[in-house]
Amino acid sequence: MGSGSLSSYEPNPALAWIYQRFFEHIEVDQAWTRQVREAEKRGTVVYVLRNLSFVDFLALDFLTKREALPRVRFANDLGLWVLEPAMSKRGLLASLLPRTEADDVAQLRRALDEGASAALFLKRPPSILEPPARVRRRGGAARAIPTRGKTEGDTYLRAVLEAQRASERPILLVPQVFVWTRSPDERRQNVVDSLFGPREWPGKIRTVTQFLMNWRHVTLRAGEPVDVQEFLAHEARADERGRCPGDDVLVRRLTYTLLRRLERERLAVVGPTRKPADRLRDQVVRSPRLQKVIRDMAGEGETERRVLGWRALAMVRELETEVDPNALRAMDAAFDATVARMYSAFEIDHEGIERLRAASKDGTLVLLPSHKSHVDYIILTHLFMHANMPVPLVAAGDNLAFFPLGPILRRGGAFFIRRSFRGDRLYGAVVDAYMRRLIIDGWPLEFFLEGARSRTGKLLPPKLGLLSIVVDAVLGAAEPAGAGPARKVYFCPISIGYERVVEEREYVRELTGGEKRKEDVRGLVAAAETALGRYGRLNVQFGELLTIEGVMSELGESKRALTPARRRALVTRLAYRVMNEINRVTAITPSALVAAALLTHGRRGISHADLVAACERLARVLRGYSARFTPSLLVSTPAAAPALPSAGGHRDGRANGAPESAKPILRHGAIREACELFHRAGHLETHQPGVPVGERRERPRPGPEAVYVVPDVARLSLDIAKNLMVHFFVTRAMIATPLHAVAPQGIGRALLSERAQALSRLFKYEFQFRADATFETIFAETVEAMLADGELEADPPGRGDGPDVVLRLAQGGEGRERALLHVRMILGFVEGYRVAARAAAALLKGPLAPKDLAKRAIGVGERMFLAGEIACREAVSRPVIDNALLAFVDQGYLGRSDGKYVLPASYASVDAVRVIEGRIASYLAPS
Repeated sequence: MGSGSLSSYEPNPALAWIYQRFFEHIEVDQAWTRQVREAEKRGTVVYVLRNLSFVDFLALDFLTKREALPRVRFANDLGLWVLEPAMSKRGLLASLLPRTEADDVAQLRRALDEGASAALFLKRPPSILEPPARVRRRGGAARAIPTRGKTEGDTYLRAVLEAQRASERPILLVPQVFVWTRSPDERRQNVVDSLFGPREWPGKIRTVTQFLMNWRHVTLRAGEPVDVQEFLAHEARADERGRCPGDDVLVRRLTYTLLRRLERERLAVVGPTRKPADRLRDQVVRSPRLQKVIRDMAGEGETERRVLGWRALAMVRELETEVDPNALRAMDAAFDATVARMYSAFEIDHEGIERLRAASKDGTLVLLPSHKSHVDYIILTHLFMHANMPVPLVAAGDNLAFFPLGPILRRGGAFFIRRSFRGDRLYGAVVDAYMRRLIIDGWPLEFFLEGARSRTGKLLPPKLGLLSIVVDAVLGAAEPAGAGPARKVYFCPISIGYERVVEEREYVRELTGGEKRKEDVRGLVAAAETALGRYGRLNVQFGELLTIEGVMSELGESKRALTPARRRALVTRLAYRVMNEINRVTAITPSALVAAALLTHGRRGISHADLVAACERLARVLRGYSARFTPSLLVSTPAAAPALPSAGGHRDGRANGAPESAKPILRHGAIREACELFHRAGHLETHQPGVPVGERRERPRPGPEAVYVVPDVARLSLDIAKNLMVHFFVTRAMIATPLHAVAPQGIGRALLSERAQALSRLFKYEFQFRADATFETIFAETVEAMLADGELEADPPGRGDGPDVVLRLAQGGEGRERALLHVRMILGFVEGYRVAARAAAALLKGPLAPKDLAKRAIGVGERMFLAGEIACREAVSRPVIDNALLAFVDQGYLGRSDGKYVLPASYASVDAVRVIEGRIASYLAPS
C-alpha cells in the first residue's frame, strides 16, 4: 500500500480513541523533539524508521500531532487510509484501488517537492506466517518479493536522493526507533522467532503482541539526523575523481548509516544480545588466558586438565548472573514498596544520566559508585531501568549469595565473587575470564572500588583487583589479536549519598569494637524491621567519564610501552582519579552540613540561630571549593556560585574568590528538617532555656526556640554524616592543624612545610590527596590561597613565600573562624591516632594480632575520653585506629611479624612509646 493524501487530515473517532488510550504513555526522547524542530527550520523532514510496522506508524502519527511537529503525508507500504473516515475518497475506498510502486514513488516525490514530511521504513521483518508483500509493477504481473534480508526502502531512498538534487532546500532524514520491549535480543532463535520474527525484527503478529504487553512502557529514541544535501556533497568529495558514486552505492551507504544510527539507539535501551548460558560458560572456560592457567597447573596430564576444566566450569556456575526481566520488574516493585518509602526523596543528577546514555551508544560503561550501604546494589539498577537503559551487571560479595537473597540478586544482575582470591590461582583466572567476556560482549558493569561498605561515611582506599582485570581486558593483554573489546570503555565515577544510612546502628556497633555480623536470613529480617524508619533524602551524582586513553595520556604512556610496572601504575592512577572524581561530585546534603556544624562548634550546646549561622559559614566555604549542593538545601543560587557546578574548583582548596559577604544560599527549612531527622533518631537533644526544671513536661521540637546538645553516644552517628564532606577540608587542615597547635606564635614556613608533609604522610590511609602535583607545589598553592582568604597571617606582612617568613593562624575575624573550622573537621582523626599511639604500649608485653590490639585501643580511647584527655568521642573508632596502626608501620613505629604487630627494637621501651604519642599530640592544641 502506498501513501495517503497530501492534504491535512485528522484521525477518525476510533483511531483517536486508540491514540489516547495506548500512545499517551510513550516516553519521548526530548532530543527527538528538539532535532525535528531544528530540522524543520532547516529544510524538509523525513522520518526514518527501522522495520515496517503499522503500530510504529500510528505512534509516530500521534506524537507528531501531539508535539505539533511536521505531519506525515507519506508512508511506504502502509497507506494512510486508516486515518480517514471509512467511505471518504482517502479512506477505505482508496485502499481498494490498485496501486503500483511507481505511484508510491511519485507520491513521495510530490510530497518532498512540496516540502511535506514523509515516513520511510527501511526493512521488512522476516517471518514464515506472513507471506511476502506483493506489488503491482508496470508492464508485468504482480510477483512476490523475498523479504528476508530485503531492504524495503531502496526505491524510496533513491527518490529522496533525486528530490534533493532537484532542490536547494535540504532534506533531513531523522532516524527514530520505538522500543516496545526491554528484553535483550537472544542469540539463539526458537520456534516463535521463526514463525513471528525475532524480537529485534518482529513480524506483524509479534509487533501487536509486544505492543499489547508493553504499551505502558514504550520509549522513543532518536538518532542523529542525516542531511542528504551534505551527504551527497561528502560522497562527491570522498570520490577520488570528484564525482558522486552511482545511486546504488549511495543508497547502500545511506541505508547503512541510517540503520547503524537506529541500532545504536535501540541497543542503548535493550542492551547487548544475550547468549545462552551454556554458550557463555563455554566461551569463558575456553578463553586463552584461563586455558593457559589450566595448562600451567595441570602440567602434561590430560586427566588433570579435564578435572581443572570441570572445576573452572563449576566456578563459573557459582559466580554467573542470570538476568531475568520479570525478576527485575518484581525487584523494582519491591524497591518502590521499601526503599522509596524509607527515603523521603531521590535527588538525581539527570544531566549525568544523559551523559552516560550518550556514552553507552558507542562504548561500554563500567560504573564505579561509592559504597556506603547495601542500598547501593539496587539504586543504580532502579535508575537505569527508569531511564530506559540496560541495567548493569553488579559484582557482589559472595556473603550475599545466601538463600533467598542470593537467587533474587542473581536474577537482578548480580554476579557473586569471593572476598579473596588468595591461594586459589584457578578461581582468580575464572573471574578474570568471566569479566573479560562480559566486557567484550558489551555489558555494562558495576563494582565498588572500595571493596566494602564504608562505615565512616568517607571513601575507603581503592582496592585494585577487579579494576586491574577490567584494565587488562581493555588493553587486550594476553589475548589474541582482535579478542579485546571492540567498543570504547568508559569508567564512570558515581557518588551515592545518604542523609542517613539504613545500617547506621550496625555501623556504630562495629565502630565501637563490635564484630561484623555475617549476612544471613536472620540479619535480613532484622534489617527489614530496622528499615521501617525514615532516613531523609538519597542523592546520586555522576562524575566526569574517564578512559584508559585519557589516563595514559596524563602519564605520557602508550599501550606498546606498558611494562608490568607501568601497567600497575596505570591502574593505580585510574583508581585514584576515580576516587577523586567521586569526592569532587559528592553533593552536600542538609544532614551533612548540620552534623558538621554540630560537631565543630566547640561548645556544650548551640542555639538554632547559631546553628544556622554555622551552616551558612560552612556553605560559603564549600561554595568556594565549587562543591555541589543537593537541590533541597538551597533556597536561591547566586549567579557567582552555581548550586551544582559541572566542574570542580581548585583541588588545593582555594576559594575561587567567593565573597564572604555573599548572601545565604541555604533554605533554612532544610536545616530544621535535618535537625528533625537527627532528633527522631535520638542523635540530638533539644532544650528550651528559661523554663524552670519542674515545669519542663517534654522537650521542644527543633526550631528557632531550641538549643541543641549532642549526646556523647550520638557523636559517632553524626560523624558518619559529617564525613560525607570532610574531604573538602583536608588539604587546608594539613596546614591549619600544626599552626593551631603552636598558636599564637606561629611557625617558620620551612618548618611548617615539614610538619604539614609529616601529617599528610601519617594520614595516607585516612584521606586521599592530590596525585597530579608534588607536595611542594600543593603546599605553596594552599598557603597562598589561605593568605588571600585571610585564614593565615605572615610576618613580615605581605610576604608569604620568603625563606624567613613566619606563618600563623589569623588572630580574629571570619578568617580565623574558617581556619579553626578546618582544624575541627579533622580533630577526631588526630585524636584517634593519639589513642592508637598510647595503645601501642600494650605491645611491650608481646606481639598482638591486629584485632586484639584494636580492641585494646578502643578501651584505652574510652578511658581517655572520660578522663578529658581527648575531646571527640568519635575519635574512638575502630577504622581510625586500624588506619593509624597501618600508618605507624610505615613510619617505623611498629613492625609486623607472623601477622601480628610488634614493637621494633628502637621503640621497645615505655619512654620510646611515649615519644610516639608525643609526636601525634604535638598536632593538638594544649587544653
